[in-house]
Amino acid sequence: MKTFSRLFLLLITLVLINSAAHTADLSPLGLWKTIDDTTGEPRGLVRIREVNRHYEGRVEKIFPKPGDEPNPKCDKCAGVRQDQPVIGMTILWGLTKQGEEYQGGEILDPENGKVYRARMKLIDNGQKLDVRGFIGFSLFGRSQIWIRAE
Repeated sequence: MKTFSRLFLLLITLVLINSAAHTADLSPLGLWKTIDDTTGEPRGLVRIREVNRHYEGRVEKIFPKPGDEPNPKCDKCAGVRQDQPVIGMTILWGLTKQGEEYQGGEILDPENGKVYRARMKLIDNGQKLDVRGFIGFSLFGRSQIWIRAE
């Protein structure tokens, strides 16, 4: 009976260690397909990378609707982004890992040129990313679910 108990305890320990290691490996780094929160249609591909311990996202590709400009510029943006191509533009920046969420950054909506506070959280075992842009408190904003593309 002692042998069975030790073996069972060893097995449970290994499962817990493996589970903790897998959870630690989850990261938002990589390519994400953005999904329009209104239409549910794919809008583009954003690559998230880590720069100086902050996470940022850059547009790599867009999926224009029929009749839309295939390489739009951010004509409603202010400052250095004014009239710059959306493809190649950094639209998410300054996020840091805080527990299970990434917070403290900002996100740009290239369609209206506005910058919002941002937070994001991995869901569905790291296959989806809940991205929220908001003004003031997270309660006053909107979310999109991005799908891992790699």
